[in-house]
Amino acid sequence: MSKAKGGLGGAGLRLTCFDRFPDELLHVPAWQLWEHIEGPSLFRIAGRRREPLFVSVLLHGNEHTGWQAVQSVLGRHSGTQLPRSLLLFVGNIAAAKVNARTLPTQRDYNRTWPGTTHLTAPETALMKEVFEIASKHSPYASIDIHNNTGNNPHYACVTSLDDRYLYLARLFSRTVVYFEKPVGVQSAALAAICPAVTIECGRTDVAAGVDHAAKFVASALAISHLPDHPLPASDIDLLRTFAIIKVPSEATMSFDGSNADFRFRGDLDRLNFSEIGVGTSFGALGGNRRHRLLVLPGDDLAAGEPYFDYSGGRIRATRRTVPAMLTVDPTAVRLDSLGYLMQRIDREGQRVS
Repeated sequence: MSKAKGGLGGAGLRLTCFDRFPDELLHVPAWQLWEHIEGPSLFRIAGRRREPLFVSVLLHGNEHTGWQAVQSVLGRHSGTQLPRSLLLFVGNIAAAKVNARTLPTQRDYNRTWPGTTHLTAPETALMKEVFEIASKHSPYASIDIHNNTGNNPHYACVTSLDDRYLYLARLFSRTVVYFEKPVGVQSAALAAICPAVTIECGRTDVAAGVDHAAKFVASALAISHLPDHPLPASDIDLLRTFAIIKVPSEATMSFDGSNADFRFRGDLDRLNFSEIGVGTSFGALGGNRRHRLLVLPGDDLAAGEPYFDYSGGRIRATRRTVPAMLTVDPTAVRLDSLGYLMQRIDREGQRVS
């Protein structure tokens, strides 16, 4: 492998840069990458158009779809030049080794990009280095590929309602989510220098998600430019995240009916991306019934009224909303959140009644 000099992205966290993508990696599963590359790595792969597409995968070590999709795209071009240059960042190889989102000693690789609140973390220095290298190459677009644990459709996320950003997102899905929080994510950082999108490809290791992501990356490599004219309103289903639901760290939870501070319904993730009404049940309170869900504002327009009612020991929604990424995986809840609440918006970001 041709290897360029890498810098230390923080204490003991080194970025390694390569000037090509070796064929030996085309068939290596994510959990075996540690046997072939030392850690976070940036691959510079030449293509016919010099302005590169930036792609990041494995920012969470148990989300393999991005890596498999890139292997598929590069495998089809083995021995031939890509239509456009590619900057590929392969992130948390150490967590991928044990099929974990992050290791207990790490900060989240998708919460430590420029704009993060974790200013002194080694991961923050690493992502700053990656961002600075990417900036020097002036990418024409950026794609960050993820999976989720709940029952969700494939959808795209953006941090800007600029026409080019929405066009890039629409290449993947007509369902597009605009968000401002959490901060420190890849797509928000890269959005400062080019159209950027996060794509959510459903559960990991599902062939349909890999195929969909691979087709999207291939399309993004093939097109010459991103149009700057508006998409027809009927061609995009635009939503905005306005709240993030978290379970207090000291509270217990269950999804199988067993006693806990929060006894969530076992099919909670079936509510994702459906319009739910006032009174929709999320489950019941257990234990001493004193705990309440933490609902953090997802944007600057979030209303201050309560989002849930707890009368009679039930947990019920107090407003019409569209949930996303609700999960029945306790580990995912602890590491990130129970889910998000959204509302439909127009192209100016205003709520559609």
